[in-house]
This record gives sequence, structure tokens and C-alpha cells, in this order.
Amino acid sequence: MPYHLVAFLIAVLVVLWTTPLVNKAGLRVGLVDLPNARKVHQRPMVRLGGIAIFTGYICALTIVGVSGAFDSLPVSAQYELWGVVFGGVGFFIIGLLDDVFTLSPFLRLALQAIVASLAWGAGVRIDFFTLPYLGVIQLGWLSLPVTMLWLVGMTNAINFMDGLDGLAAGISGIAAVVLLIVSLWIYQPISALLAAALAGASLGFLRYNFNPAQIFMGDGGAYFMGFTLAGISIVGLVKTVTTVAVILPFIILAIPILDTSTVIVDRILRGKSPFVADKRHLHHRLLSAGLSQRLSVLFIYALALWVGSVALVLAKIPAGKAYVLGATLLLGFAIVSLVQQAWKTRSDPQQSQQPANSKD
Repeated sequence: MPYHLVAFLIAVLVVLWTTPLVNKAGLRVGLVDLPNARKVHQRPMVRLGGIAIFTGYICALTIVGVSGAFDSLPVSAQYELWGVVFGGVGFFIIGLLDDVFTLSPFLRLALQAIVASLAWGAGVRIDFFTLPYLGVIQLGWLSLPVTMLWLVGMTNAINFMDGLDGLAAGISGIAAVVLLIVSLWIYQPISALLAAALAGASLGFLRYNFNPAQIFMGDGGAYFMGFTLAGISIVGLVKTVTTVAVILPFIILAIPILDTSTVIVDRILRGKSPFVADKRHLHHRLLSAGLSQRLSVLFIYALALWVGSVALVLAKIPAGKAYVLGATLLLGFAIVSLVQQAWKTRSDPQQSQQPANSKD
């Protein structure tokens, strides 16, 4: 059985087993996310689900590693592998500390920058870009700030997406699966293995996180998944010398990137701090339009699947066009359902939405 399939299955099983245990422990010690005016959930929810996601991921890599999956890797590749793994550990700890003690935005950002710079030192770095007609462009001293911007930015983008039940976990799982397929196709075993473990952990968590959620992943889970997706993109795609590979991460992760970018620009234009949370993300706007929480999440899933299918075509995956066609039909169906639900809600103001259970 291929190592990446083993990693995926182990991660799923460990997350399915540990999540209820984490939920019980969180309720026992009172580490819950309370409802407020900005958040849409209506009852206290344990926000430590990231512990289960992280445990599933680490267990999968540990078991696969013990079985010899890493033995044939060159030294430089092993540095990259452990750079992504230990960087993920660092970001998970930062998020977990925030879940427990509520760190200030500036302290979180400073800690994230430190961990990202350490990951850069371990080899998780963007040293060059390959651009059409220009060839390979070496970044030189810009490598560190560009890498930090990507790692920290992507981490917070996934965290910002964690606003409805199952949204961040589902988006991360879809992106990880696409990264897995692309990595296997272009012969990048390290990123494929990391993506497989992350995909299993993310999708396994949906069993308890999809609406109505029983537990939240918290900042620990969101930071961990965001950094790991960004790290996988660097070691598996950006480091290759083909132009297409360089743009694939931006396409695969287009939904969180565009959502975060537009919200930050909007806050700045309104004279607000980009670190102060509000309800102007895509999922908030869909709820405001009258959509139920489930339909909002499923619509964003459809968007993520569509951009993922575009990435498969650009990577020249066999039958990629068929994937795009299927994803386009699915997105079209989602849009029709979205319009119908919004129209029904507007024509019947008394119609109530299902109870929402989300941290943001």
C-alpha cells in the first residue's frame, strides 16, 4: 500500500478516535468559546479540536516514518520535511496558547513571524520564481520576507475562514487533496505525504465539525492547517522550475487568499485595523443574503472544488478537463440553490435560518 494512502487513513482514524476525547476534556475544564454579538454560534463550544487534528497528522507521519518512508530521501529533502513538520508544531502551539490564554494580535503575529523565519532557516523557503519569458528570477535577500509573508499570510487566511461549521476544515481538506494529486503527478513525494496526512486529519475532523458542529478546531487547528498548506506548497510546487507549478498554490488556495485580501483591504479603506474582526467575510455575506449555514458552506466547498479542478488542468493531470466539467456543473447547481434560497428568504421574512454553531 502506498505510503501516502497509509498516512491518509491513519490520520482519519486517529482524528475520529481522539476528537470525542478532546471534546470531553474541554468541557470538563471549561475551555469553551462563548457566543457574542459578532459570532454566529448560539451555545458554548469546545475550541480545542485542533489537538485532534494535530495528533492525527503527527501519528500518521510518525508511523509512516518508522516504516521507512523517509529513509531514501536526500538530506536536503529531509530538512524541508522536518521544516514543515516542526513549523506546523510551532504554529499549532501559538494557536493553542491563544485558545487558552487569548493572546494579543501583535503578540500572535510576532510569534508567527519567528516560527516562519525558523522554518525558512530549515529549508522551507521561496528562493526563486519562474516567470513566463523571464525564466528563473532569484530573490536573494528577499527570500526571507517573501517566505514569511506567504507562510504567515496563508496561516491567517485559513484562520479567517474558520467562521462557519466545517468551513475551514473542508476548505483545507479539499486543498490538501488537490495538493496531494498534483504532488504525485509531478513526482514530489515529500509534499504528497504531508498533504495526505493533512487531508486525512482535516476531512476526518468534519465528522464532528460539520453543521451542527460538536466541537471547534480553534486557532490551534486553523494555524496548524494554514501553515502546513503553505509549507507543502513551497517544498512541493514553488521550488520547481516550471511556471505552472509556481502559480498552482495561488489557484488551489484562491478562496482563502481572495477572501482574506478583500476583507483586509476593505477594513483599511474604512479606516479600521486589519486585525479587528468583523462580519464582512464571504461566509458572513452569504448568511446576510439569507442562506442557511449549511448551504453557505457547501457553496464555498463548490467554489474550492472548482478552483482545484482548474489547478488539475493546469498541472496537465489526465482527465483534468473532465474534472473541470464536473466541478463546473456542481458549482452551477450550487449557484442555483443559492439564488433559490436567497429569494425564498427575501419573499418570506419570517422564515428562520437553522441554528448556527460557529466560532466567528
